[in-house]
Amino acid sequence: MDIGSRQLHVDRRGSGDPLLLIPGLAATSGFWGEPFLAALAGDLDVIAFDHRGIGGSSASAGPFSIADLADDAAALLDALGIASAHVAGTSMGGMIAQELALRHPARVRTLSLICTYAGGPGSVITDRAVFGRYLDAIRSGDVEQVAQTGFAINVGPAARERKGMYRTYRSLAFAGPAPRAVVVEQARATATHDASGRLGALRVPTTIIHGDQDQMLDVANARQIAQLIPHARLELLPGAGHVLWLEQPELTARLIVQAAAA
Repeated sequence: MDIGSRQLHVDRRGSGDPLLLIPGLAATSGFWGEPFLAALAGDLDVIAFDHRGIGGSSASAGPFSIADLADDAAALLDALGIASAHVAGTSMGGMIAQELALRHPARVRTLSLICTYAGGPGSVITDRAVFGRYLDAIRSGDVEQVAQTGFAINVGPAARERKGMYRTYRSLAFAGPAPRAVVVEQARATATHDASGRLGALRVPTTIIHGDQDQMLDVANARQIAQLIPHARLELLPGAGHVLWLEQPELTARLIVQAAAA
């Protein structure tokens, strides 16, 4: 889909009110997984896309911010002829969703923030030991080590024991190209994200969904966002980790559909 100076790869399915899915760091539209997408598509017109420079989208040159990625999302809605949509974002995608709602409030019907954080005072960043393990795996250049480390960190303890879960995680995590330079730029953008002082101005119906076993972004971040956004609804998934839409796809989809229908 052409959004001016770049193209964004789009996967669209289902019918009903439009739902824009915003993926996280290094993730493509394929990382949502078929069970989750199928569960949503029964009720909504689901629009999944790849960020600039990732997956099937055109290359990205130069630095960018979370606000820039939020403007990409708004431009995508323009290109699709959609005045407003329900919006769900996970991790970095949840940060982008916050910025989209703040910068373009008329474009967002409802907001579902999944395993994300607000930044600023009161937020809890990734534990240094956890981040160090992941960074060491990336530096090793060993794809299998990266996959195994990512699985151990991102997937909750119950789902890690499920037969076939590692195979599913590995195949989806590497579903499309994620150039290292772009991922590094995404990481830099997330490190500077801070919407904490502005979220109180939001008037969009908001649901916050978070796993209570999330090692990447502690569940305290969900509680903070719930306090910052007026009348936000907090849904904690017991035993779930950072990729809860893969661990509990039907439940996660149901919460988003319920939010859109409210």
